[in-house]
Amino acid sequence: MGGNKKNDPTSNSSKHHHKWVGPSGHLLITVDANGLGDFRTVQAAVDSIPNSNTKNVLIHISAGYYIEKVVVPASKPYITFEGEGRDVSVIEWHDRACDKGPDGQQLRTYHTASVTVFASYFTARNISFKNTAPAPMPGMEGWQAVAFRISGDKAYFSGCGFYGAQDTLCDDAGRHYFKECYIEGSIDFIFGNGRSIYKDCEIHSIATRFGSIAAQDRKSVDEKTGFAFIHCRVTGTGQLYVGRAMGQYSRIVYSYTYFEDIVAHGGWDDWDHVSNKNKTVFFGVYKCSGPGAAAVRGVSWARELDYPTAHPFLAKSFVNGRHWIAPSDA
Repeated sequence: MGGNKKNDPTSNSSKHHHKWVGPSGHLLITVDANGLGDFRTVQAAVDSIPNSNTKNVLIHISAGYYIEKVVVPASKPYITFEGEGRDVSVIEWHDRACDKGPDGQQLRTYHTASVTVFASYFTARNISFKNTAPAPMPGMEGWQAVAFRISGDKAYFSGCGFYGAQDTLCDDAGRHYFKECYIEGSIDFIFGNGRSIYKDCEIHSIATRFGSIAAQDRKSVDEKTGFAFIHCRVTGTGQLYVGRAMGQYSRIVYSYTYFEDIVAHGGWDDWDHVSNKNKTVFFGVYKCSGPGAAAVRGVSWARELDYPTAHPFLAKSFVNGRHWIAPSDA
């Protein structure tokens, strides 16, 4: 078959294959628990969207409690969940890692999420995600209970709430931006191997004796993943580790963040005390404040950064945000 490949818009071999072609067209779907929308459940709304979706789809979720488990598959990008406010639009479920799934096997942590998103270009605004399983006492096994798991790339969250205890927010994989969100939990309640910015968020601990905020799972020096907290507030109860080395090259940086007096002595935890992660992790602190801030600088392997070292973790370029986050959203 002949034809000029250069002018063929479906050809990937043209010189301009870096030009990203975004979604075209818009679709509005309404969800209302009382039957006043297109669907009564969020999952039914997601299911109505065709695979290989190419439209910007706005799912408006009316005030109400949606007691359901929701999955957004990888084949459905460009979806936005928009609630009517963090306090009034809520999706919740109650699975724990030790609970049995449909196959009779234990769910394990990553499958407990009340809401799981595998798709790229997902957005959520003004809505909360909860896992209502009760908080475990320290040392209890199998009580991990995820409220939200994000495994897709280029996800944006604004004005959202994430509520749980152990392992509330599974920041699993991909580039993510959380703005003005509220994240509550007790143990490792932000965890995974995402590459994420948390800006102007409240990080709230409900730990009873001791707890931990972030467990980041970067596994090699070549991975670009890590968690960057900027202008956040750390509140609640302690004693609290601010970061734990889930992966050998775990990377967590707090900048311009306010810490209440709830930080555990030493501030950071190397996870297992046997694999010398304190020699390979990158834990950084830059211009933090509050009565707990001194403890965040508490171990020799958590560095007080200077501006040139901190700068990569302060700009949205950390998540390549210039290409996918509107300037008004950052």
